[in-house]
Amino acid sequence: MHLVTGATGPVGRALVDALLADGAAVRAISRDPSAAGLPAGADVVEGDPRKPGTLALHGASTLFVHPRAVGEEAVDPLLAAAAEQGVRRVVVMSAINVEDEPAHQPSRFNGDRNKEVEDAVVRGPLPWVSVRPSSFALNALTMWAGQIRAGDVVRGPYASFAEAFVHEKDVAELIARALRDETLDGRHLPVTGPRSLTHAEAVTVIGEVLGRPLRHEEIPAEAAARAMVGPGGLPEPFVEALMARYARGEGRPAAVAGQPGGRTFAQWVADHAADFGGERGEGR
Repeated sequence: MHLVTGATGPVGRALVDALLADGAAVRAISRDPSAAGLPAGADVVEGDPRKPGTLALHGASTLFVHPRAVGEEAVDPLLAAAAEQGVRRVVVMSAINVEDEPAHQPSRFNGDRNKEVEDAVVRGPLPWVSVRPSSFALNALTMWAGQIRAGDVVRGPYASFAEAFVHEKDVAELIARALRDETLDGRHLPVTGPRSLTHAEAVTVIGEVLGRPLRHEEIPAEAAARAMVGPGGLPEPFVEALMARYARGEGRPAAVAGQPGGRTFAQWVADHAADFGGERGEGR
């Protein structure tokens, strides 16, 4: 039995699907099982990963730790409780930039503690695997989906900044493999998209998949930051760290060049076409 925290998020849902497709038994943790909307084959149980005493750990042989769902303070007691209940192995999701300086990790300013959660798993009582994704393609929804639904021009900073966007399904499938394969124990496993794209190229790909003449129009970083921090927007420290990351990589080859075999950005766009105002399943 695989126990999955963060089961109702994008990676968690894809992980539940991947495990069920392999015929595995899955127990998915949800704070509200009635609203989880997970497949019927999953055993969806109520629990709060930040309160390990609420989790049904009995009978589970492996545990997936989602860092945002579990949090820094709960991970040690969760691992101790899992070991006491007979869980044999743990897989944690981290990030490909987790070894970078903290100030160079924008997600930390949004509350993520990938480093602390990964470190706790590594020093914990159970054999472990860490899966380290690059930037999720899902970030394109936050950056551009609203503008694309409104028109054919996407305005943003740093048009030549490049990264290898990864499909959440590829991350989930690697996590599923790590949960099953004991030969991966003790390893940090990076996972990226197959090809790096600049922001301008990524917008072009979205347009090609949707059948629309989209184009990227570069604007100053200061103007973009003001818009992102506006009413109801993102935390200012996060935006500042993100813009600094873009500035460090502007016009250079991507730090993550991409690894062959994964789903392309175009495939990701086709899977999420409805979110951009197109029809789901469009694509080439």
